[in-house]
Amino acid sequence: MPASYAYLGPEGTFTEVALRTLPEAATRELVPYVSVQSALDAVRAGEAEAAFVPIENSVEGGITTTLDELVAGAPLMIYREVLLSITFALLVRPGTKLSDIKTVSAHPAAQPQVRNWLKKHLPDAHWESAASNADAARLVQEGQYDAAFAGEFAAARYGLEALETGIHDAENAQTRFVLVGRPARPAAPTGADKTSIVLWQRDDHPGGLRDLLGEFATRGINLMLLQSRPTGAGIGNYCFCIDAEGHISDRRVADALMGLKRICLQVRYLGSYPRADVRPGDVRPPRLGTSDDEFMAAADWVARCQDGRF
Repeated sequence: MPASYAYLGPEGTFTEVALRTLPEAATRELVPYVSVQSALDAVRAGEAEAAFVPIENSVEGGITTTLDELVAGAPLMIYREVLLSITFALLVRPGTKLSDIKTVSAHPAAQPQVRNWLKKHLPDAHWESAASNADAARLVQEGQYDAAFAGEFAAARYGLEALETGIHDAENAQTRFVLVGRPARPAAPTGADKTSIVLWQRDDHPGGLRDLLGEFATRGINLMLLQSRPTGAGIGNYCFCIDAEGHISDRRVADALMGLKRICLQVRYLGSYPRADVRPGDVRPPRLGTSDDEFMAAADWVARCQDGRF
């Protein structure tokens, strides 16, 4: 297996900045790819050990390209996550003034994060989407567009200057990135973990989503992400991408996954991994009756009843 990590490129993306916060990134070759899909396909093909891609931001929610890639195709597994605070700079070729800007570009996920700023300062500018924010900067360098929303750090890489900095519509905006590899045994629990899955219902019926969520609620498991994605089988056909607190080795999480496996058409396990936003030990206490000890005691009681030892 190549000792390399693929990531959404080109050089100078927020993805690259977030990736370099991982200690193990210093021991890997970091290879930029033109899209989330190509980075993940490099892992599937054995060309890279893992891929690092954006999956969610605090303004727009889930990054649908990444979610859809994890839902479809050969299974992959999430091993790590990173949270990165995001502010944008307006990058232009040297000498460009605000009044000169007729076209702007960035990754589609950036638009909701700068929409109000754009409306106020460049109401007549035409938006063009790019494969990444750094790619937008490259296109500005080549003269295809007048300005790009990207990280200020990308300016020097592409021979541009930051005309405006600190651009964001929402305070404390963050993007969540994940390190994705081929399926293997998940890392040991830390006490502050997250489990990601995808669920497909057997059929569409009243209370169907409630049935799925009830498997978590009755076991005291908090959900951190719930997003529906179309399956492609027609209008009204959806699967559900879910992030839940806890690790698959936790009895209550494992019990919930078994319950979901019984009632769902399909369950895809995407991994259990350390949460980026909580120190070990900071997870809220489980509800009464949902600790591992209580699950074990209940299982032991049922076994004794079956043996006539109650």
